[in-house]
Amino acid sequence: MAKAGESALKPRQRAYRAGRKAEMIAAALLRLKGYRILARDYRAGVGELDIVARRGRLLAVIEVKRRRDLATALAAVTARQQRRIARAAAAYLARHQGLGELDIRFDVIVVLPHRPPRHIKDAWRPEDM
Repeated sequence: MAKAGESALKPRQRAYRAGRKAEMIAAALLRLKGYRILARDYRAGVGELDIVARRGRLLAVIEVKRRRDLATALAAVTARQQRRIARAAAAYLARHQGLGELDIRFDVIVVLPHRPPRHIKDAWRPEDM
């Protein structure tokens, strides 16, 4: 059920707002786990990164998915999207020279309705990184 004022929004606008809210929830979860958020909604010409976070010697590139169930959310991170995220991560690292010596990991945070968010660490590994 839409909140007051949301009923006038188009479906695409509602989805965008819901996605931004899911990213805020994911960022809060990461902070609670001791990560420092370096970038949110980072856009490179080759792709986009939802969240880039650091904890110690680890640089985590996190894709945030908001879906009704875990299986649907994980299926939404397709091989094509993984390649696009890896290219965007490479662009981010090229622009931020000092981070290149860190270990990099690709994670997914799934935000489900009425459940705590799920952090899937090392969700995939790009072939060329």
